[in-house]
Amino acid sequence: MPPQTARKQAAPARAPKRTPTRAPKRRTAKRPHRRLDELTPQSREITLHGHRVAYRVAGDEGPVLLLIHGITGYARQWDQVMPLLAERYQVIAPDLLGHGESAKPRGDYSLGAYAASIRDLLIALGHRRATIVGHSLGGGIAMQFAYEYPPLAERLVLVSSGGLGREVHPLLRAATLPGAEIVLPVIAHARVLALGQAIGQGLDRLGLRVGPDVAELARGYGSLTDASARAAFLLTARAVIDAFGQRVNATDRLYLASLLPSLIVWGRRDPIIPIDHAGVAQRLIPDSRLVVFDEAGHFPQLQDPVRFARVLIDFIEETEPTELDFSDENLELLRDLLLHGG
Repeated sequence: MPPQTARKQAAPARAPKRTPTRAPKRRTAKRPHRRLDELTPQSREITLHGHRVAYRVAGDEGPVLLLIHGITGYARQWDQVMPLLAERYQVIAPDLLGHGESAKPRGDYSLGAYAASIRDLLIALGHRRATIVGHSLGGGIAMQFAYEYPPLAERLVLVSSGGLGREVHPLLRAATLPGAEIVLPVIAHARVLALGQAIGQGLDRLGLRVGPDVAELARGYGSLTDASARAAFLLTARAVIDAFGQRVNATDRLYLASLLPSLIVWGRRDPIIPIDHAGVAQRLIPDSRLVVFDEAGHFPQLQDPVRFARVLIDFIEETEPTELDFSDENLELLRDLLLHGG
């Protein structure tokens, strides 16, 4: 969600709270035992606007969950969680453009462009709406998607999300500095990453833990050996980060998330985006729920996939999916929120 360019000088009285039109509660019926091949994530690809989009799928029944990874991430980061969800849901995890096995064109890598690509993928796969789960950069994309395409979003889940404050790890800020184009090939070289891993193991033996979060971030940097991947990474990073931290902030529009059930998941030990941002999101998203993983860092879905899946399942089963359309009633609701909710 891009920031507003100007703030109101004096807000009118707040309108009475109203709720969007929602579908009746969908209880997921208990299903017979599924075969392993139905639960194991499978690789697929599709061509959209002339570009290859790779994605992972698991499950073929129930509501749709769409899982969005973060910067330098890839769909396989959800592989431990997907089989646990596929018993109940249809789960889709794309490689964002510029990442993983998807195409890496030189083009628009803004949050808005990513949100549009998620919309196009859902429609191309024949789905009307989904619960949108976004991790890190993917959280910013998820918020942008819910903001731009409310009829397609049933629920919003933010996992260690970007777009909620300035602070972010120096490794990501460094990518926006002049000369990063020259430095990145050196950092991404396999020998340098192997040396870094050896140093990390040595520090572990001395009791100075580097942590799995920085290791996973380094693994993502290792994917940048290809020139087109590096170019896409730099365009993505510079769209949302500068030398001082995150420069895209959704907090002035989070009140619009009252239109759909919202869950925030964070690791208390997150060194990439501090947990303070989770509190900001919970305060500004009406009726949202916050779940903190005390022993996890930036990747709770990797560090405790079983609990992560259970938290997600409980949230889905205990909330009603929003099915917002542009009826006169819902347009009036949106108008009231825009005029009085900020």
